This record gives sequence, C-alpha cells and structure tokens, in this order.
Amino acid sequence: MLHSTKPRGDAREHSDMTRAATINAPATSPDTDFHAWALQTAEAIRARRFAGIDWDAVAEEVEDMGRSERRALESRLEVLLTHLIKWRFQPEARSSSWTGTIKEQRRKVQRLLSQNPSLRRPLPEIVADVYGSASAMAERDTGIDESTFPATCPWSSDEILSETFLPDHA
Repeated sequence: MLHSTKPRGDAREHSDMTRAATINAPATSPDTDFHAWALQTAEAIRARRFAGIDWDAVAEEVEDMGRSERRALESRLEVLLTHLIKWRFQPEARSSSWTGTIKEQRRKVQRLLSQNPSLRRPLPEIVADVYGSASAMAERDTGIDESTFPATCPWSSDEILSETFLPDHA
C-alpha cells in the first residue's frame, strides 16, 4: 500500500486554518511590544483580517489616546496658569521669557483644542482641576507662599486663552 506524502483533507484544512489564524492575529501583545502590536493590528484591520484581534486591547488603547490628549491639555494649561500666576504676583520678575512661555502655551492649547474640539466643553473643569498644581508650581518658582494666591482660578477660560490678556498686579 502506498502512502501519500500529502496530508489528508482534514489535516490540510487544519493546517490552513492554523496558518490563517497566525496571519490574522498580531504576533505580539500591547504589553510585550506595543509598537509592533499597534502596527500589526493596524495592518490586520486595514486588510479586514479581524480574526484574532484583541478587541478589548484595541478599545483600551483608543480610550487611552483620548485620555492622552486630555493629559496634554492639562499639562499645557498647568504651565500657562503657573506663568499667569507668576506674572500677576511677581511683577518685578516679569521677563520676555515669561511672555514667550505664555504665548507658546496658549498656541499649543489652542492647537490641542482645534484638533480635539470635544475638549472645549470641559475646559473650565480642567482649568479648575489643574489650578491647584499650577499654584503650587508658582510657589516653588517664586518663593511666594501659595496661600497668597487665590484658592480658585480667578480667570475665565476666555481670558486664559486670550492673546492679549495678562493679569494685573494684585
């Protein structure tokens, strides 16, 4: 009796399914090599090879991208508010460097808001959230006791982002 070197139908089908699953699924996980996982997952999605994609991980990463944009906005606002506090409470130390930082942070905040318009709605809440840490940073930078500064942000979001607004001396 002659034996064929070709796999029988069931074995060949199993082999083809295993190969397809390997091709469809990203070879890495976001925990072991995020960059490779992201590239492989994006390639699989573009090719409409959805089998094997870890959809929970994809959803988590998409949510994290949104949080990342908010964190970037918070960081820019914190630096901007720190410099506005310093400008108001330490007029003798005002410099072109401070003016430059204020202008740069405003531009970057405006860019973030234009790229992420949904962040405009919670802007007053975000300002309120970061004001405390901005006040603490201003204390560290100026040596002025934090209790000297208003307990809550004294400026509106429009004032904070206005190209012409600089707070007057206290």
